[in-house]
Amino acid sequence: MFRRHTDRIIADIANQNTERSRELENLLASSTIAPFLKDDTVTDILINGPADIYINRQSQLIKTEGAFSSQTKIDELASLIVHAMGREIDPKRPLVDARLPDGSRVNIIAPPMAVHGTVISIRKFPHRDITLEKLAEFGTITPEVGEFLKLCAQSKISMLISGGTGTGKTTMLEAISKHIPYSERIITIEDTAELKLQQPHVVTLETKEPRMRDDRLEEVNIADLVRNALRMRPDRILVGEVRGVEVFDMIQAMNTGHDGSMTTIHANSARDAITRIENLLGPTMQNTPIISVRRQIISAISMIVQLGYNKQGKRSLISITELVGMEGDMPQLQELFTLRTDGAKGHKLEEGGQEGKLVWAGISPRCAKLVEAFRTRKSKASE
Repeated sequence: MFRRHTDRIIADIANQNTERSRELENLLASSTIAPFLKDDTVTDILINGPADIYINRQSQLIKTEGAFSSQTKIDELASLIVHAMGREIDPKRPLVDARLPDGSRVNIIAPPMAVHGTVISIRKFPHRDITLEKLAEFGTITPEVGEFLKLCAQSKISMLISGGTGTGKTTMLEAISKHIPYSERIITIEDTAELKLQQPHVVTLETKEPRMRDDRLEEVNIADLVRNALRMRPDRILVGEVRGVEVFDMIQAMNTGHDGSMTTIHANSARDAITRIENLLGPTMQNTPIISVRRQIISAISMIVQLGYNKQGKRSLISITELVGMEGDMPQLQELFTLRTDGAKGHKLEEGGQEGKLVWAGISPRCAKLVEAFRTRKSKASE
């Protein structure tokens, strides 16, 4: 009897969610942003006001001619998006991260935080399968770099993917992760689940935003999920982005038998990425000497994949840097691949300018696992 009652409740909730999603899909299909949602060249849709709609296409922000009839229509769209997720916009904290039926990520901020009215930011994700080979076709990386990153994933090299907003960090993380062996148990942790892996043994975890319920703040953050993931017998942990105290648990995981784990971080260079991790570790390691903090970082992370934009404003892999140890109290880095923009080796654009190209710096990696992987690959090739 109890089981039938429970099953009926679960079925009712599922039906409600389906109806909400269908209602949202119908509204989006008839809205002024429908053409942008269907356009695969558009990566971001930014709704600042009824007649203030921008899109990001090929790394360029473009003001569109589209418009909502009123601010009320934007409010209705925002309410329906969060309602489809079974949530409401809390007047006490009008900040919401949600997801559209097609998987696009949505951020909503409403008054009084948004002074002139509700603002909606939509980050779209490509429907096509993103691989290292596809990134090479797009010009983000070279085939040689793709092979190197593939070998890093297969050899359980712990990597940090660094870059600014919109440089494709999550895309790169997904492309590299697809080369993790199928025999491994992978746990992904994100604010909004975006990673689409093809391995059979993937557990997807997602945070829960702060919500007031019965005068009690409910929240499950990245740090909570990383700590819980350590109890789930993971082979690798993939964190969409570290930007808080969760970096401590991530570093500990990488240092305690979870080699090959990966995450992303906002930073403009490999050395800046290390500094940012140091700063994030501050609250949890404030009584630890800085040299000990740096040694833990160097021990945990083997490679930093730095993303950015080339001179033409296109997404590009800027460098791959190996963390090789300490020199005194400073981390010692060596750049294995770098973006050349000096015109060497004929890196010319059709227009005659210099686009730059990723080139090997002529330095062999020191990581023992990579050295062994290269040796094994060379031996197989000569057989």
